[in-house]
Amino acid sequence: MNGATPIDDAWLHAWPLPDAEKDGDKESRGRVLVVAGSREMPGAAVLAGTAALRAGAGKLVIATPQSAAQAVAGAVPEARVIALPEASDGAPTLFALPLLQPIAAQATAVVMGPGMIGRETTVALVQSLLPFLKEATVVLDALAMDAVAAVRRFGQPLILTPHAGEMAHLTGHGKEDLQEVPLAMATRWASQWNAYVALKGPDTAIAAPDGRTWLHCAHAPGLGTSGSGDVLAGLIAGLAARGAAPELAIAWGVALHARAGQALARRMGTVGYLARELPAEVPALMQALRASPGPAAATDAPDRRHR
Repeated sequence: MNGATPIDDAWLHAWPLPDAEKDGDKESRGRVLVVAGSREMPGAAVLAGTAALRAGAGKLVIATPQSAAQAVAGAVPEARVIALPEASDGAPTLFALPLLQPIAAQATAVVMGPGMIGRETTVALVQSLLPFLKEATVVLDALAMDAVAAVRRFGQPLILTPHAGEMAHLTGHGKEDLQEVPLAMATRWASQWNAYVALKGPDTAIAAPDGRTWLHCAHAPGLGTSGSGDVLAGLIAGLAARGAAPELAIAWGVALHARAGQALARRMGTVGYLARELPAEVPALMQALRASPGPAAATDAPDRRHR
């Protein structure tokens, strides 16, 4: 892990999240579009969308297959929910594109993939939607990450959030090999794909397309639970919507996700807490980190571009 900047208290205090504007409103904290969910997994869209709002995003649109839309709308009353045309198996179709294009053009950050099914149609939808997202921070998770096989190298830097098993599928490497050298693997493929890669695990290795690397280490085994990755993807998008540069949003998202798990573990036990309980921990964690004094400034700062 040599050469990677550690994401610790010093780093988080030295490179804080963008301040919320005192006179700002929901428009000033950005718009998140979540394209996620399916007939069998509507909850993935709920988890990602809720996490984006808990991270401080101002507005949320969730686009999910028609069979899941009513359930998602009831679970996230704060969101606008778009019902997408779907195939007989519940997978989205390209007939969804006209509904998504105008929303995508207004989005500050986008999450695609959690809970989606139908590899071919999901990848085709991602490819078709990307040209309308050139001004947005885009997070690909779960099945949407399979777009790398078709695209090979993205025209704009995207964010990918694979765990070791997903990374093995995307690259053809063995899962064990990836777990032995996660930072080297994240760095190699971030450069090849023109992407920010957050290779999730107990030690989460983060690599930028230009070769910069960060490492977050945390003991939170309870995070290994269904839906946890959907929450992380939503947190990253929500932070990006507020104006955080991609690497800042990823680093803070990973750190807040881990700290939320640790907070729940202290109250409930090491394992057994649920992914849907993670987002509610985030606002207080962000406030605590902002309020407490930080150690000396960290090095290797992210590019803090504010939109």
